[in-house]
Formats: sequence, C-alpha cells, structure tokens
Amino acid sequence: MLFIGGEWTPSSSGAFFDSTDPATGEVLGQAADGTRADMVRAIAAAKEALPAWSAKTAYERAAILMKAFALMNAQRDELATLMTKEQGKPIRMARTEVTYAADFLSWFAEEAKRVYGQTIPSSRADHRFMVIQQPVGVAAAITPWNYPISMLTRKIGPALAAGCTIVVKPAEQTPLCAIATIKIFEEAGVPAGVINLVTTNDPVNVGEEILVNPTVRKISFTGSTEVGKLIASKAAATMKRVSMELGGHAPFIVFADADPVNAAKGAAALKSLNTGQACISQNRIFVHKSIAAEFTKVLTERMAAMPAGHGLGDKVTVGPLIDAHALAKMENQVADAVAKGATVATGGVRLMDNGLDKGLFWAPTVLTGVTQDMLIYREETFGPMVPVIEFDDEDDIIAMANDTDYGLAAYIYTPNLSRAFKTAEALNFGMIGINDINPTSAAVPFGGMKESGLGREGAREGIMEYLDSKVLGIAL
Repeated sequence: MLFIGGEWTPSSSGAFFDSTDPATGEVLGQAADGTRADMVRAIAAAKEALPAWSAKTAYERAAILMKAFALMNAQRDELATLMTKEQGKPIRMARTEVTYAADFLSWFAEEAKRVYGQTIPSSRADHRFMVIQQPVGVAAAITPWNYPISMLTRKIGPALAAGCTIVVKPAEQTPLCAIATIKIFEEAGVPAGVINLVTTNDPVNVGEEILVNPTVRKISFTGSTEVGKLIASKAAATMKRVSMELGGHAPFIVFADADPVNAAKGAAALKSLNTGQACISQNRIFVHKSIAAEFTKVLTERMAAMPAGHGLGDKVTVGPLIDAHALAKMENQVADAVAKGATVATGGVRLMDNGLDKGLFWAPTVLTGVTQDMLIYREETFGPMVPVIEFDDEDDIIAMANDTDYGLAAYIYTPNLSRAFKTAEALNFGMIGINDINPTSAAVPFGGMKESGLGREGAREGIMEYLDSKVLGIAL
C-alpha cells in the first residue's frame, strides 16, 4: 500500500509488484505499484501539511523524531531480518544498518533545536539586520536499494527536523523495507501528510513528477552518477535545490611503512561491507611494491575464506548481489581484466554450489597485475571484487588515486602522521579513512567531490540542506 495524507491506500491503478529475496528468488511480498497520479496526490498532501508542520516548535518536531528513534531501536531485529531477506546483506550487517539509521533520527532531533539565526551589524545607526532559517518547503527523497533503511532516515530525519514535509520514492528492489520504516514514523505520531510514500515499479515515470512539479522545492537523491546528472538537469528548470550522493571509485593506498597484515585485514573487511555493494567500498587498491607480496597473500586468504550464503545463515559474510545486471558486471570486468593480462588470485566466478545457484552469488575476488587500461580500473565495482595495483613512487600514487571522475571516499594506511595528512589533503575525495575503514557517522558530513555528488548528509550540514536563509532588514 502507498502512504499518502496519513492513510495507507492502494495505487490508483490497483496494480502491485513482487519483492523477491535475491538469495533464493522467493517472493517475499507485494507492494503497491504507484503511478504518476499517485505521486501528484502525495505531493499535494505534503503541501497541505506543510504550514502546520513548519509552525510546530523545534521541540515538538524533535519529540516525534526521538519517539521514532526509540521505536526503530526496539524493532531492530525485525527490521534487520526483513532487510536481509529483501536486500540480501548478512544479518549482523543489517542490524548495524538499523542502528545507524536510528542514529540519524536522534541526531537530527537534537539539531532541530540548534537551527540558529544571526544578527549582522548595519552601517546605519537606525537599522538592524537579522538572518533567520526557514524550511525550504516540500522535499522529495529518492533512495537506493543497498542501504534501504538508513538512506531513508538520513533524508527524512533532517527534512522533518527542519520543518519540511516530504515525499519518498524508494528503490523498486526494496519496497518492503521502506513500508516498514514509514510505519515507524506513523506509530511515532507524525501528522498526516508530513511523510508520504509512493512505491513503484516504474521509477522513471513516477520520478519525473518529482522533477517537474513546482511544489517540490528540494530533492535528495542517492544513486548512480548517471541518474544524478539527469535529476539535477531536470530539477534546474524549476530551480529546485538538490543534494546528491552518487557513485564512488575509492582508492585504498598502502604505503611502504604500513603493516601489510593489518592493512590487508582492513581491505578485506571493507570489501565485505554489504557484499561490496557500498559506495564507500574501495575499488582500487594501491600497495607499495616492497610489501605487495605479503599484503596480497593475506588479502587473498581472507577474501577466499569469506563464507557465502543467505544472510540469515550463521557466520555468513557474503550475501547475494542485488540482480542479474550486477552479476553480469562482475563477469564482464573479470573477463576484460584477464584478457588484458591480469591474474585471478582467488574467486572470479559465480558461486553455484550448495544451493547458491538459486541466488546471485559472486565469489570474493582478488585480481593482481591490474593496469590502467582495464575496465575494473575505471568503472565502479559494486560487488565483492578488488584489483591490486603495485606502486613505487609516492608522488605518482597521488595522481593515480585522483585519476577518476569520482571523489567520494579514499583510504590511507601509514603510521607516519605527516605522510597521512599530506596525502589526505592532496586527495580529491570527500571522506578519507586514515588507518580506518569506517569514516562515517550521523555526526559527520557524508558526501563527495567531483561527480560523486553535491551537498552533504548527516552532521549540521545535513539539516542546512533543508533550510533557506531569510534576511530581515529592520529600520528603527
């Protein structure tokens, strides 16, 4: 069912679409197949609810967000189980995501109370300037399948805290997770029309209404760079504010003075994150020649030992890829790399044994001898596969790491603080992990440079994306 104006309602077409388990192909349930007319209704409901919601005090909005925070934590196991079934990630990672998702609600509940204005001195004695912050209006969230709950709260949390109302169009691969999340907000007491959900199996047509409808004043999108560019260009026609968290092609740099075993363990753990289907996962590993052999040996051993299976299984580290297109991309990148001289150190094939043939499983893969003319060096790899590239010159490695149109995350391993800072400052990426594979939190800004996006989510910057500055000139 769709959630519009505070009511669960069928699609105007009466149609539904299946949601399936990517590990087994089993149909988990159905979601209403929303139409463009349904999105028009959702936007109208958000517009109607805006005056009353924006007039509530920051403390009133914060109280509702904190109730949603408590409810989400209380329902963590149920939400995580649903996520594992619908999206595929191992259950312990799903539990971590639910906790992360809830953190955005508590963080922005507090930030709602810290939307400060300012006074500015005037050149005239009988004059004053004041700046206040007000909600931009009706917002829209377009969310991805790989983090189907936390990407909702990372957008809904700041929007509601700022006093905006919102329409949500989740990924068609994970509608059940979106429905379960919106039910938490409903239970928390969010007024009718403040949040509206339109699930659909026709994202282009339904999403088009978000782009052209003048009532929508802000769009937050997480997804591919290709789609992000299209959204930004169409949103420009009505001068909507946009924030984009797009693709990544993260370098993972291991300097000669790093502990190769520790770095390899970090690289393997990072690549197992959501089965490699994370925009901040490393896509290119650059390791100094002097320690490359030991690093690659440990990395290969750890990747090869990762157990694959349904995410609800004990000790499973590698779940299924989301769809057949993702699987085909893995096959294409491996074939291209091998044809051009790379070596498969481990993996490189689809997993078919022990019942895995029913799902879309790819063996954790390490490629060595990777060169710049290979697809895997240039394309984002959204799966459990990493190329290892050896380097010798520290000056060259900065240029090699920056040689991409993307700029989301990057990683550095070195015990030398001076080298770490100089490298981090020279890298053109929005988030840098220094001897760390998790440079993220609700409290820090998340986002990238270049074609990895616009704006930031999380932190104080996250709520400012939903606020307009208004100047008051006061003559005394």
